[in-house]
Amino acid sequence: MTLPACPQCGSELTYHDGVQFVCPECAHEWQEGESATEETLTVKDANGTPLADGDTVVLIKDLKVKGSSMVIKQGTKVKGIRLQEGDHDIACKIDGSAMNLKSEFVKKA
Repeated sequence: MTLPACPQCGSELTYHDGVQFVCPECAHEWQEGESATEETLTVKDANGTPLADGDTVVLIKDLKVKGSSMVIKQGTKVKGIRLQEGDHDIACKIDGSAMNLKSEFVKKA
């Protein structure tokens, strides 16, 4: 039986794990018949503009950093964002610290 290549990274080292396929290289899991086009992540900024990995965004609101007394000011430019799934759908670095942001608080620069 020939197993399909990973739709995310293209690896041929996939294996079948019960009801789904798993890629050991990127840890991607998918059901049979799923393609990479079905899993595209669409994230939009506060104005409805689609965002992509590597974009530069600007904060539209002062944000308190959870677990710290630090505040990230409105107008702060964040370069090289990475999109991810979940409530906080933007991963980035601000002043050298890794942060997760919600797309509703940024606009594309």
